[in-house]
Amino acid sequence: MKSNPARTSAAQADDGPGSTDESQAAPETPEERRRRRAVFLRELAEARELRERVQPRRTKERRMREAMRMRTFRT
Repeated sequence: MKSNPARTSAAQADDGPGSTDESQAAPETPEERRRRRAVFLRELAEARELRERVQPRRTKERRMREAMRMRTFRT
């Protein structure tokens, strides 16, 4: 899985206890937020695919439970 570049740079810029990168940075723009969200969603999808390959039985059970949950809303 690819690492989040914002997270690695924040970990490297440790200015001491209690200081955060967010408190020093300017407010993020909607474009930056969308970019970070897209990266997060890609990594989340990648993690789900990996979990499906590693644990196919649990994945099948999860899909079945989700299908049952969705059926309860269709009356």
